[in-house]
Amino acid sequence: MALDGVEIFTNSSGSHHEFRKLHTRVDLIKDATGKSGGVYLYANQQGCDGERVYYDGCSLILMNGQIVGQGTQFSLKDVPNNLLNYPVFKEVITATVDIEDVRAFRGSQPSRASQAAVAPVYPRVSADISLSYDIFKTGVMEKLSPVNPPRYHTPEEEIRLGPACWLWDYLRRSKSGGFFLPLSGGLDSCATAVIVHSMCLMVCEAAQNGGTVYAASSPYEWGLNISMIADTQVIADARRVVGQTDTDYIPKDPREFANYHIDLNMDGVVTAFLTVFKTVTDKTPRFRVRGGTETENLALQNVQARSRMVLAYMFAQLLLWYRGRSGALLVLGSANVDETADINPIGGISKVDLRKFLHYCKTALNMDMLEEFLDAPPTAELEPITKDYVQGDEVDMKMTYDELSVYGTLRKVSKCGPFGMFSKLLHEWGEHLSPTEIAERVKRFFFYYSINRHKTTILPPSYHMSPYSPDDNRYDLRPFLYNAAWTWQFRRIDESATALTEIQKKKGADAVKP
Repeated sequence: MALDGVEIFTNSSGSHHEFRKLHTRVDLIKDATGKSGGVYLYANQQGCDGERVYYDGCSLILMNGQIVGQGTQFSLKDVPNNLLNYPVFKEVITATVDIEDVRAFRGSQPSRASQAAVAPVYPRVSADISLSYDIFKTGVMEKLSPVNPPRYHTPEEEIRLGPACWLWDYLRRSKSGGFFLPLSGGLDSCATAVIVHSMCLMVCEAAQNGGTVYAASSPYEWGLNISMIADTQVIADARRVVGQTDTDYIPKDPREFANYHIDLNMDGVVTAFLTVFKTVTDKTPRFRVRGGTETENLALQNVQARSRMVLAYMFAQLLLWYRGRSGALLVLGSANVDETADINPIGGISKVDLRKFLHYCKTALNMDMLEEFLDAPPTAELEPITKDYVQGDEVDMKMTYDELSVYGTLRKVSKCGPFGMFSKLLHEWGEHLSPTEIAERVKRFFFYYSINRHKTTILPPSYHMSPYSPDDNRYDLRPFLYNAAWTWQFRRIDESATALTEIQKKKGADAVKP
């Protein structure tokens, strides 16, 4: 089309957010217009549509490979999708360009002229309109839009802003009274709390700037007349969430949203479960540190985790009633793979990235208290603490979170099976681990992955943030029931590891010969 003289291209897109995906979009458009010339108008949806993804906007105007206009990537300014005639608040970016610059750019490429001579001709339709004006006829003088470098968010900023927009959209659509977040004191629930805090900051900022945030997919959802939908919807939503009845209320401080905390001891609940079990079987399971077996130890941990889930939903349903308000709360997930929540803002984010995110928030949001969470060893805190023993996640898993992130990326993004992962890790870890050690780690990962894979099919909706997301919905189409022995694959790994070890021994022996 460019060879036939087309100078302006439009692209109406619906591209959802992923880590660093904006870089790919910008590079593709810059590369296309940098080679063929032209003005490129890229319009991307911004907001949510009741899915696991957030459409991250960032509309662009480029000319000849250079950016002359760029919109925001994360914003609460949703655009409703209907044809009703009422005020719509949206982000519009404009740029003033000179079409002659496109023609000059193309004319500077001699090889393009010979290609254009044999290019197919597209039909022309004459229209009695003009997209430009003649300065010598109108006398209008306007400066051209300056060229600007692309604006990118860091991955840490993407974690802070993307899930926050997604949470607000889900909250306002469900008309719930807020969120209920079970806090364990660990890194995951801390990161979730910080994302909720970021959501409150964005809502307050939008309200202070006029609250031009659309609050429903139809004006009748809130029982309002079309004429009443103006620039106060974010304030109205915020008033509903925090239980304010003051018609002059405007949120100014994010602490207004997170103003109720409960501290409770679950020992009585766990004791009740154990009492029922002892009544039926006349046996009492014990933790491993108290002489119990691995089966007893795991069962006692699961009792705590599952009873916490039941308590969370009970409190989420009744807390607003207890405080004299109507409605209920949404339970937030606070783990990378958590089946005990309504929605999960961090379900698609690895522990490694969450740690970097909290490091960033410590400075960017002036939250020095995050240092305590960053320094604390990762632990589920489901086993008794003694002077000689403190439960640790990485000890229980027999792998570090850094290793788990590598395994997950190779399995999901690189589509590796057991032997494929073993082959790749030989090159990555071969300098500090023997082939046999790498083989054992890969087999351990795939064994535990295969016996737990089915659990991901019932995960609550998680914000899709990365291609390694464990969310089963449409992102992972592999089987959920596996032969945990992986007979052929593990045998191939063992044979290859043994052969490679023999080769290394032989090379070492040859190296020491006189």
